[in-house]
Amino acid sequence: MRGVRAPAILLGGGAALLLSLLWMPALLPVASRLLLLPRALQSMASGSPPTQPSLASDSGYVPGSVSAAFVTCPNEKVAKEIARAVVEKRLAACVNLIPQITSIYEWKGKIEEDSEVLMMIKTQSSLVSALTDFVRSVHPYEVAEVISLPVEQGNSPYLHWVRQVTESVSDSRTVPP
Repeated sequence: MRGVRAPAILLGGGAALLLSLLWMPALLPVASRLLLLPRALQSMASGSPPTQPSLASDSGYVPGSVSAAFVTCPNEKVAKEIARAVVEKRLAACVNLIPQITSIYEWKGKIEEDSEVLMMIKTQSSLVSALTDFVRSVHPYEVAEVISLPVEQGNSPYLHWVRQVTESVSDSRTVPP
């Protein structure tokens, strides 16, 4: 690298061990994923379906059973209307509105730039499809942005609360009127 020189230091056994221990926390997420790889490959090779995710520590939370969905809206009024409706219908436990984001995207061959409101919606992963259908039915955009990411970890009481608040919809698999 230009202008940066690494000092030429030979580390003794103790210093090398200390240095490796300092780097260990950064390597743990990678190492833990690599440890799961042989099991996934074995499952694929055997043709058997993958096993269900295990419970996260002692919390009883199943990683990925809660999702954070993101929806952009043209203004705060529309965002609040949709947010209130998805919470009332128990399609979401909570919706955060993040105002004044700038979105830059290509639409119909032109680069567009708009000020929007971002909704961050917490729900059960099993409800994302119903949530998407509802948002599409009420959203003013021709193509509404609805994307979701599974929540792997978090505050266990909060994640249980999300599941509890949305449980009745998840059980019935229908959206209340």
